[in-house]
Amino acid sequence: MHDVAAAAGVSIATVSNVLNHPEKVLEGTRTTVHEAIRELGFVRNDAARSLASGRNLTIGFVATDLANTFFVDIARGAQDAALEEDRHVLIANSDVKASLQETHLALFDEARVAGIVLAPLGGPPPGVESLRAHGRPIVVVNHASVRTDVCSVLIDNEEVGFIAAEHLIALGRRRLAFCSVAGDSDQAIRERRAGVRRAVAAHPGVVLEDIDTIDLETPGGIQAGHEIASRPAAERPDGVVAVADAVGSAITRVLVGEAHLRVPEDVAVIGCDHNLSGREGGIPLSSVSQRGYDIGVEAVRLLAQEIADQGGEHVHRTVVLQPSVIADESTIGRDRAIGG
Repeated sequence: MHDVAAAAGVSIATVSNVLNHPEKVLEGTRTTVHEAIRELGFVRNDAARSLASGRNLTIGFVATDLANTFFVDIARGAQDAALEEDRHVLIANSDVKASLQETHLALFDEARVAGIVLAPLGGPPPGVESLRAHGRPIVVVNHASVRTDVCSVLIDNEEVGFIAAEHLIALGRRRLAFCSVAGDSDQAIRERRAGVRRAVAAHPGVVLEDIDTIDLETPGGIQAGHEIASRPAAERPDGVVAVADAVGSAITRVLVGEAHLRVPEDVAVIGCDHNLSGREGGIPLSSVSQRGYDIGVEAVRLLAQEIADQGGEHVHRTVVLQPSVIADESTIGRDRAIGG
C-alpha cells in the first residue's frame, strides 16, 4: 500500500479508502489509485487484513464428495446465501476420505475462517473438537449430529424412504426391494430403510426384501441388477427403492440393457438422492429431492446467526427439511413423464 500510495501521489489512508470505502474518494482519485494498483500488480492481503480487523468474511465448506451433485447443490446454496451476507465460500472436497476431511478442517482452522459448513463422513470427525475449542462456529449438514455445540441442517431421511416406497405402492407395486449396503452403521441408510419399512407396514399384502449391495455406487447397482434379473418373474420384485441414485440408475441399465426387461412395466425403480447419475442411461430415474440447495442456504444462515451472536448466548438448533418425490420414466413411464 505504501508503494501504491507513492505511485499514485496520495496518502496511504486514501489508498485504504479506495479499497474499503470508495464512496469517500473522488472519482478522479479512485481512477489514479486503481491505475497504480494495476501497474504495480498489487493484491490486497485479506488474511492480514482479517487478523488486523478481527473479522474474517470467509466461510469454509468441507464436502463429502463433489462427484455427487447433491453436495454441489449444497455448495451452490451456501455460496448464494454467503453472498447475501457479504461473505465468500471456500470449498474443500474430502473425496470420501476421513484423513482428507481432517486436513481440510485443520487448514480452515489455521486460516481462521469465520465459520465452517461441514458435510461429514458418517459423523462429526475428531477435528470438530479442536475447532469448537478455538471458538470456530460449525454447522453440520446431511447428518444429525450428536453434539450439542453445533447447529445442523438435514433432510428427513426416514421420510425419504417412506415417500419413495409410497410412490411405488401407489402405482400398484406389491413386491418391493430395498437395495443398499448391509447394516445400519450409516445414519442416512438406516433412516431410509426404516421409512421404507414403515410404508410397507401400512399396506397389508405388500412385501419387502433387502437386497444387499457391495457399495453405493455403480458396481453395487450392477450387482443388484443381476440378482434381480436372474429370478423368475414370480419371485422378482416389481418395485425397487435404491438407497442412492447411482445404484438405481445402474439397476435400470442392467434390467433393460442386459436382461431385456421393461422398466417400469416389469420393474419400477426409484432412487433416493436426486443425483445427476440418475439422468445417465436411457431411462431417467425417479428419485426423491434432497433439497441440497436449500440445505446450503439454511446452513449459512445459521452460521451467520452464530457469528453475529459470538460473545453472547447462541442457541444451537437443528433444521430438518422435508423431501419430495420427483417422478420420472423409471416409475411412471415415458408417456406420463413427457406429458408432465
